[in-house]
Amino acid sequence: MNSPTRFVWVTFALLLSAAAAAAEIDGVTVPEHIHIGADSHKLTLNGAGVRMRLIFKVYVAALYLPAKMNNGEEILRNDQPRRLMLYILRDLTSEQLTTSMSEALHETLTPAERLPLDSRMQQFNAIFASLRDVKRGMQIAIDYVPKSGTTLLINGHEKGRIQGADFSQALLRVWIGAYPKDPELRMALLGKSPGSK
Repeated sequence: MNSPTRFVWVTFALLLSAAAAAAEIDGVTVPEHIHIGADSHKLTLNGAGVRMRLIFKVYVAALYLPAKMNNGEEILRNDQPRRLMLYILRDLTSEQLTTSMSEALHETLTPAERLPLDSRMQQFNAIFASLRDVKRGMQIAIDYVPKSGTTLLINGHEKGRIQGADFSQALLRVWIGAYPKDPELRMALLGKSPGSK
C-alpha cells in the first residue's frame, strides 16, 4: 500500500474510532461511556436527542445505563444506576426550567402518584430556583444510584440529593414514560428510529 493510500485508510480508521467513542448532536459532543457515583459505576450511552419546544431547540438530552435497553417501562422498573444528561442549547430563566419540570411531572403522573413525591419535588424545584439563570452551554446531570438517591449536578458540581427510587422513576418518566412531553426525544433516548414503537 503506497503512502497516500495508507494515509487515507489510517485517517478513516481514526474517524471511525472517534465516532465509536462519542456522538455529536447539534454541535454537542456526547461521550459513549461515563462513570457516576462514589463506586464509579460505568454507564453506556443508550440514546440521545434534541428537546424541541414549538420551533426552538431547548437542550440535547442523553440517557446512560449499565447496558443498552430500548424498553422504557423496563428501564423505569430496573433499580439500577443511570444518568440523564441535559446540555442546554439556549438561555433560560431558572423559573422557566422549574415550571417546565413541574408541569411535565403534573401531566405524566396521576394525583395518587404525585402525592408521596410532593415534598421531594419541592426540594428538586428549590435546587433549580437557586440558580440565577440557565445559560446556553450549561450541563445538568441527573444521576441515580440505588440506595444513594438522585443527585443533581450543574456543570459537574453537586447541588443536591433526593432520596427514593420512586422519585427517580417518576422524574425519568417525563422523558421515557408512556406519555412523555416529547415523543420524538423519547424514541431517541431509547435508541429507536422515528416511527418505531
